[in-house]
Amino acid sequence: MSFLPLFPLNTVLFPGMQLKLHIFEARYKTLINQCIDRNEPFGVVLIRQGAEVGNHDIAPFDVGCTAQVGEAQRLPQGRLNIVATGHRRFRIKAIDRSRPFLVGDIDYFSPAEDRPDLIKATSKVLRPMLLSYLDILAAASDSHFDPEQLPRQPRALAQIGSILLQADNLQKQALLSIDSLSYLLTTLVDIYRLETLLLKVRMSPPGPDFNIGNFSVN
Repeated sequence: MSFLPLFPLNTVLFPGMQLKLHIFEARYKTLINQCIDRNEPFGVVLIRQGAEVGNHDIAPFDVGCTAQVGEAQRLPQGRLNIVATGHRRFRIKAIDRSRPFLVGDIDYFSPAEDRPDLIKATSKVLRPMLLSYLDILAAASDSHFDPEQLPRQPRALAQIGSILLQADNLQKQALLSIDSLSYLLTTLVDIYRLETLLLKVRMSPPGPDFNIGNFSVN
């Protein structure tokens, strides 16, 4: 049985991903100070219902990711700026609402290496897709990306692919909840196949003969 203080946010955190937060609510100042003093993680969970600020009846999704505070800047009135890093996926079994902040009774999990042959084959497909995706983004920002920085190990590729994806929170939450590495990799391949195509279209200027005709009054 593991208990974890929870920080509901309008964001999805993945293992290996950095998260910058400005802490100003009293309950979360208490939570973060406790985590810093004890060198313990807190859990980031996407909000299913409710608002980030001032909502004590907030309802989070049941899968989240632990965050470990790496840097903390203390400000007036006890506020903090922190940089935290995602570490472990967890699933919430129950929530204790008796404290100022939520505390989850949680189980940790990691996508299982369930189908080695499929994992190996799919990671070989995903890596060039990620390289192409990064090349397009680098060209758009006039920057350079070293392809050797992209890992080849399947779990690391799935982790990087999840972090890099420009998608809405519900799609990211679905990825975070997957408990099979083979399914996570095949899902990322399907997503990046479409995302790379859409990104190329968005980044390509129309040709000289492009004409969309007259605008409708509607």
